[in-house]
Amino acid sequence: MSELVSKSIDMTSKPEKAVGPWKEAWRSFKKSKAALVGTGIVLFFILLAIFGPFIAPQGINDQDFSVRLAPPSSEFWFGTDDFGRDIFSRIIHGARISLYVGFSAVVLSAIVGCFLGIIAGYYGRWIDTIISRIFDIMLAFPSILLAIAVVSILGPSLQNALIAIAIINVPNFGRLIRSKVLSVKEEEYIVSAKAIGMKDSRILWRHILPNSFSPVIVQGSLAVATAIIEAAALGFLGLGAEAPQPEWGKMLSDARVHLMTAPWTMIFPGIAIMLTVLGFNLMGDGLRDALDPKMKN
Repeated sequence: MSELVSKSIDMTSKPEKAVGPWKEAWRSFKKSKAALVGTGIVLFFILLAIFGPFIAPQGINDQDFSVRLAPPSSEFWFGTDDFGRDIFSRIIHGARISLYVGFSAVVLSAIVGCFLGIIAGYYGRWIDTIISRIFDIMLAFPSILLAIAVVSILGPSLQNALIAIAIINVPNFGRLIRSKVLSVKEEEYIVSAKAIGMKDSRILWRHILPNSFSPVIVQGSLAVATAIIEAAALGFLGLGAEAPQPEWGKMLSDARVHLMTAPWTMIFPGIAIMLTVLGFNLMGDGLRDALDPKMKN
């Protein structure tokens, strides 16, 4: 009798639905509280950048010398700078500049780096040797020094700083995607695709790139944080955004002389940089844990 009951239960039970890799990664990502906190911080600054003009109580270049270097108050939440400009409004607008540089530089470097990395990993031989040596030469220099050299050649501006940051991040994406392609191209489905005469371009676009893209997503989220710091560093050195743009690094540079008399002029831009970078790092760590099978073990 018990055997009949167990058989009837087995027949009525429904098979579990297969969970896709991206859905499983999302489930794993939601389990990390730190990753969710980081995502919340990132979304907050993205919304701040989008709706900044509607939120800022003052114009970014509205000057009032009667309230020059005023401390934080109910009227000026973060105080004012040496030109009487509202620091809170400038930080809100600065979020748009920092995120624009961070995302644009990472997207550009990812496109170039992935292209070179795929070509090097797939074709190998002398192509791989040349591209890999170029990456090694670029990585031999400290990233900020290489960025300073590029901006010095192109000239100081926000756009040139963006290009410099993109250039110095190309080897990171290139080496990452190259190592992934070296393992993926040995899989049976790739060998079968070559055997039936499929074109290399279709193999790269349809098979190798989609199966090598997850580490690029992780690297991209972490690279945005690095790009924001590098943009702030270039702005602090006077090689990035120029006045009167409210870029956070430039705001720190302009406030150096008032560190002892008006410390809020440096504290709040520094906190904005710290929180943004922290958010991207926490989110990147969560993505790495969710997308990397080795981390799940």
